[in-house]
Amino acid sequence: MKRTVIAISLFALAAGMELTAQQAPGGRGLAATMNVWVFPQKGQSESQQAKDEGACYNWAVQNTGTDPFQLMRQAQNQQAQQQQAQANAANAGQGAVVGGAARGAAAGAIFGAIGGNAGRGAAIGAGAGGLIGNSRGNQAQNSAQAQANQQSMAQQNTNQQINNFKNAFTLCLEGKGYLARF
Repeated sequence: MKRTVIAISLFALAAGMELTAQQAPGGRGLAATMNVWVFPQKGQSESQQAKDEGACYNWAVQNTGTDPFQLMRQAQNQQAQQQQAQANAANAGQGAVVGGAARGAAAGAIFGAIGGNAGRGAAIGAGAGGLIGNSRGNQAQNSAQAQANQQSMAQQNTNQQINNFKNAFTLCLEGKGYLARF
């Protein structure tokens, strides 16, 4: 009974969140909030369907070890982090060549002035600084892309956990005489 109360509370919480709840014909409960379509095949009433959905929710949580509402929030956060990581990867290293060339030219001009030809020293320093800046820019971009890839893998893992939960949930409902799909 306690798990059913928790499940109904989570349902009420999720209804207030930005989850896309689709109302399946014949069911407006927990399953619809998770985008699972449930149809009674044995003439079950809406109240019986709500009880069965609560029982199957509890069974699926227990057997998969995951809570879909927590995973949905986690997936939303991961998606935002992945988008940020991709933007960082796209911007990483930009300006590194120019910045390196400018720093190299300044240093080259100083050493060139000591040697008697500041212009030639600046040119050599700019070339060397540009190469170093390019290398650092490439490293920054590779690092940012690796981070974006990690975020993508984490999001795929979360989505797989949600699908595993939905599989368990629908199997339970089918065992109780419903047609269930997601």
